[in-house]
Amino acid sequence: MKLRYNVDDRLPLSQLALYALQWFILAVAVVVTSVFVAQGSPEEKLFYAQKLFAVMGVAGFVQVMWGHRMPIVVGPAAVLLVGVLSALNSNANSDAIYSSIAIGGVLITLLSFGGLMRHVQRIFTPRIIIVILMLIAFTLSPVIKNLVFPPMASGSSHLFGLIFTLVATPMMVILNRKMQGVAKSLVIPIALVLGSVAYYLFFPAGRFIHSEATLDGVFINSFELDLGVVIAFVICYIALFINDISSIESLGGMLQTPDMERRMRRGVRLTGLFNIAAGALGVLGPVNYSMSPGVVASTRCASRYALIPATLLLIVCALSDRLIWILTSIPNPVIGVILLFLMGTQLAASLEMLHSTRSVTSFSDGLTIGLPLIAAMLFQLMPRGIVPQVIEPLVSNGFAMGVIMVVLLEHVVNRAPKEQKIDKVE
Repeated sequence: MKLRYNVDDRLPLSQLALYALQWFILAVAVVVTSVFVAQGSPEEKLFYAQKLFAVMGVAGFVQVMWGHRMPIVVGPAAVLLVGVLSALNSNANSDAIYSSIAIGGVLITLLSFGGLMRHVQRIFTPRIIIVILMLIAFTLSPVIKNLVFPPMASGSSHLFGLIFTLVATPMMVILNRKMQGVAKSLVIPIALVLGSVAYYLFFPAGRFIHSEATLDGVFINSFELDLGVVIAFVICYIALFINDISSIESLGGMLQTPDMERRMRRGVRLTGLFNIAAGALGVLGPVNYSMSPGVVASTRCASRYALIPATLLLIVCALSDRLIWILTSIPNPVIGVILLFLMGTQLAASLEMLHSTRSVTSFSDGLTIGLPLIAAMLFQLMPRGIVPQVIEPLVSNGFAMGVIMVVLLEHVVNRAPKEQKIDKVE
């Protein structure tokens, strides 16, 4: 692939503004689709959004300057979104949830040192990675349903959700296929804007509110340990670890960037450190987004410097509660449909990987992939109060239970004898 600008190329001002705007719009889109996880009053939710924008902006800036030093957008990790929502559904304490996120950040930081990184990677075979990608999409489906059809909303709101789903989803697919270059990355922002405008034509927007931005509310109230929550998030963070490595490796491989081992270690280490900070601040932790190679491929601009203004703009946004209020006033049905499309692309990526790696060559291989997906939904939707409270955040986390099941199926139950493995390779 012939690039207009390489990783360390500095851009003319006009080109810098164009590509920075593209990255900024994309970054805003991935951040605002995670804001709905905030709890509390409208003012508290707004302050949560400010902190989330700030963390993503600073994390992205530091990664580009001193971490992996590549054009990769940073955003809230979808796997942590699954973890937080599952923990909240099990009535886990908010401080315990974000304390677990900080612990997960410590784990990622430790894994970035020495040979631990490669040892963990060897556990996660292509089949396991495929299941992890699919699990995120499957276990978010109840959340998407509640966003598109809010339980307490009116019938007219549900009708809007239905119509918008039927219209917007195929349109996003068409635009994703037809649009080229910079425009291709604008599919989600276009849907966000048009969907919000359509919604507010029928349902008046609420009044502007000020965030509760006080020093007392910057950090979580206290560090709390909940064993079930910690275990669930440790599993989530192993998946985040693999995702972070894959995002850095895929772009590095595409660009043939030198010194990838060092870039990857620094990138993953900073991901861990910023997840510690995110946990302390009480927000979702950041991850390097795997969509970045697609953006670079479509624009043919690989300059990391194009991301610097975009990350700084995220920080500027975080400082203005009015601007954040505008950016986060996207209706839940619109967010739900956007997440539906994003999870569809995630499933598409996993199926593409399934094909390219030839991960299913027997019925047992197919069962290793299919059974954890169905079982995960069972755990995700199981009634509360069946198991002891201490382990309920783990057992009711469909993603975590699905990962445990696929690892057991891959490495224990369906593990082929050594002779068979040799024959298969030959």
